[in-house]
Amino acid sequence: MENVKHQQRVLLATSLSYVIVILDTSIVNVALEPIANSLAGGIAGLQWIVTAYTLTFASLLLTGGTLGDRHGARNVYIAGLAAFTVASALCGAAPSLPLLVAGRIVQGVGAALLVPASLALINHTWSNSRERAAVFGVWAGLGGVAMASGPLLGGVLIGLIGWRSIFLVNVPICLAGIVLALRVPAARSDSPLANTRSFDLAGQLAGIAALALLNIAIIDAPRDGWGSPAVIGCMVAALAAGAAFVAIEATRAQPMMPLDLFRHAVFPAAVWASMVSAVTFYGLMFDLSLLFQRQLGYTPLHAGLAFLPLTIVVPVGSLLSKRASGWLGVKWLVAGAFLLSAGGYFALMALGPAAPYALLALPLPAIGFAASLITPATTAAMMASVDRQRAGIAAGVLNAARQTGALLGVALSGGLIARHAEIGEGMQPGFLIAGVLSLSAGAIWWRAATRSGPQDGIASPAIQPVQRRSH
Repeated sequence: MENVKHQQRVLLATSLSYVIVILDTSIVNVALEPIANSLAGGIAGLQWIVTAYTLTFASLLLTGGTLGDRHGARNVYIAGLAAFTVASALCGAAPSLPLLVAGRIVQGVGAALLVPASLALINHTWSNSRERAAVFGVWAGLGGVAMASGPLLGGVLIGLIGWRSIFLVNVPICLAGIVLALRVPAARSDSPLANTRSFDLAGQLAGIAALALLNIAIIDAPRDGWGSPAVIGCMVAALAAGAAFVAIEATRAQPMMPLDLFRHAVFPAAVWASMVSAVTFYGLMFDLSLLFQRQLGYTPLHAGLAFLPLTIVVPVGSLLSKRASGWLGVKWLVAGAFLLSAGGYFALMALGPAAPYALLALPLPAIGFAASLITPATTAAMMASVDRQRAGIAAGVLNAARQTGALLGVALSGGLIARHAEIGEGMQPGFLIAGVLSLSAGAIWWRAATRSGPQDGIASPAIQPVQRRSH
């Protein structure tokens, strides 16, 4: 009975924090136009409101996973949630766009600490692999609920109180999460590597540089041109920093991102699938938020309601993902979901953003449902493919891929829109890119599943952990 209570506390605490983290990724979309009117920001400024959070989140997730393995998942989780609480208050009180962006950066730091720690806590609390997979499904499903409710909740809050409320509402919820986490007993078993893992500063700096430079290049390219010296310089520097990151990790005795994780078929397939799903989905949300409010003149509440065809199916798919994996196998489920997603994007491209909303909304449920199936399935498969001692690092890698995808999706969508006089015209090439990426991700997943053995976890519904290889 005591063990059951402990599991309930862990699930409640970790799910609550993940809901807030995902909510702050989606809720801000309907606040972009009110923030622009209040703090005077153009397309690039609005991109940075979204990007500052996701860039920091993505860049520091690997460090968050390492710190959780080193200092204990519970301790790092509480520290991350405390940072997120303070940052949310700062965002809600920000008097200018630069200070709002600064607050979003601190939010990203907190999120990067608490998300891999929450996954590690779940991994350490449930020893049975099937039970653990079910809990991961619930965790991801609640994140899907948060993503789905974000635009509508944001529209209601902005309409009643103003855009600052979407950040201030986090404060009491985060404080409740901290209280819950403090009731979870600290355990040495949470972190077997606590006294042996070293901090990889060089790898961290190289990773941050690569992501930041790539993002700056994508955002600035529409204004300065892809052939401008500044954009070319950023792209070259991003490639150099990325190469340096891989070289550093390959030579480290205790790397921040162990490259041997990618030797197993399930791991790189899950990372790529998660990244593509985020690129396409969050890019679409950014596009629609500008189309609804800036071009069509919707109020934040009206925009939140307009998002419902995309988001209302997300919690349904997230909660059904595990059962669907049992019916179809993870191989068929994820590949089929990407095919469904591609069909939705190609349908949007055929209709065109100038189509009446009633037609434009028709493909959105297919895209939302597909995204909601992919996230829990890839999360459970990837977490089951590594030994439990490296759960924090694995969680950091997967979520870094997902947040990097969200980051690049917003940057790419904003860049395409900035090149055209009409927002709708800039969305058309984005739909084509999203459809092609979805098809490629589905094909890569299918190939990896076909080549994998039963132990890799994607060829069949049964997922068995791959033990760490000795060197």
